[in-house]
Amino acid sequence: MSRLQNKTALITGGTTGIGLETARQFIAEGARVIVTGSNPANIEAARGELGDKALVIQADAGNTEGQKAVVEAVRKAFGHLDILFVNAGIAEFGPLEQWSEVAFDKSLAVNVKGSFFLIQALLPILSNPASIVLNTSINAHIGMPNSSVYALTKGALLTLAKTLSGELIGRGIRVNAVSPGPVATPLHSKFGLSDADAKAMGAQIQSQIPAGRFGNSSEIAKAIVFLASDESAFTVGAELVIDGGMSTL
Repeated sequence: MSRLQNKTALITGGTTGIGLETARQFIAEGARVIVTGSNPANIEAARGELGDKALVIQADAGNTEGQKAVVEAVRKAFGHLDILFVNAGIAEFGPLEQWSEVAFDKSLAVNVKGSFFLIQALLPILSNPASIVLNTSINAHIGMPNSSVYALTKGALLTLAKTLSGELIGRGIRVNAVSPGPVATPLHSKFGLSDADAKAMGAQIQSQIPAGRFGNSSEIAKAIVFLASDESAFTVGAELVIDGGMSTL
């Protein structure tokens, strides 16, 4: 398996869940990889697992100035970049009346603003051809209660995938998106729910998935490998929805 042989790749939010599994699969396909993360414990765990097959660095995805340091790390390690998987994000849920401006701004900064300015900063070192994959969500398509801000940010990323496709394809840069449905990743442990409430939430969500189960990170990563590889050279501005049929209901 060498679909990404001699390719260089950056994965934001690559120390757990979908990002870490994508790093594993990128490496297995021959890519040289940098992953970013913000949690020191997760960073050390990822370093221990990936070893010298990947460079793992600490970065705050919501800090636009910090994106320049990420770009410099890529430049120093590779000199150029062939693949960018924008995966870093936060998922905060709550009813409309409970949202504060501070919390709203945090979600926008991490999920949208940081992503936008990272892509901007990487432009001078992106190869021709290059592939950018944005991790969005089916929440951009369905009216799930309490997901207003999260869905808003993911809808913005979908729009970005389409507009940047038109803008960057002339430079040989393809931009596409994956929109996962419910996936069993550590992200779900960050909702701040009790064990009982988390179990009830999981059962309620699973009941809405025609496939009858949550997805797994490997299934999402396989789609990302396809979009990152030359196999998808004619795939531009597309969205791969991987949700077990949830958005068809």
